[in-house]
Amino acid sequence: MPLEKEKIMSKKKTTTGNSDGLQNDIVVTPLKALLTHVICGLGLGLAFYAPHNDNVHSVNLIKNPAETLRLIWVIEAPVVILLYSLFRRRRNRCSYLKAVLRGFLALPVGAVVNALGAIAVGAPIIQNFQRTLHWSLFMSVLTCVPAASVFGSSWDDWLQIYAHTKPSGPIQYMICLPAHGAVVGAWFGAWPMPLDWERPWQEWPICVSYGALAGYFVGMIASFGFVLFHNRPVHLKGD
Repeated sequence: MPLEKEKIMSKKKTTTGNSDGLQNDIVVTPLKALLTHVICGLGLGLAFYAPHNDNVHSVNLIKNPAETLRLIWVIEAPVVILLYSLFRRRRNRCSYLKAVLRGFLALPVGAVVNALGAIAVGAPIIQNFQRTLHWSLFMSVLTCVPAASVFGSSWDDWLQIYAHTKPSGPIQYMICLPAHGAVVGAWFGAWPMPLDWERPWQEWPICVSYGALAGYFVGMIASFGFVLFHNRPVHLKGD
């Protein structure tokens, strides 16, 4: 009797675990991944177009980096948060509104992390405080906000994506690769800064921002490729 009872309890736990997993895990198809990346890309395109439009603001990243970066993150942040909150984990415990709130709360926190990283490699925060502030918020939108909207405070997921760089599913690829692409792109974009070419785009954080955007777009393309590969049909070989 005890043995039969133990088997029944084990079967119940397994069934419950599977049902919870089906409720919590969201199926991310290639179409959903593509639409998410396209909309995020269009948001960035709109953010870049708006400052160059004379009817809105006659500023650009080279002449007015602080104002342009502010417009970019103000436009792109709601787009990213509203989209990635749709893919939130543990939907039975986390509402869409809560996921959106997590994304907005992560915006300043991620900005602090990015600012500290920039200062550690020599960013002139005192001389260019406004530029560093808006660049940090811009980088937070690309790196931290999507993960906060989807995973919340799930430390295991954050470690898997950012510390170990081992994404294991479509949504993790969609967050991990663009974020790493933005950071690596920003690092490569900083290379021309110390050179004596005396070009206006060499100033902080202009070339760094261009590099981050280029890396972010490369990461989005790569993540879509991984989502396609992850969702490929598996053909079982018959006996």
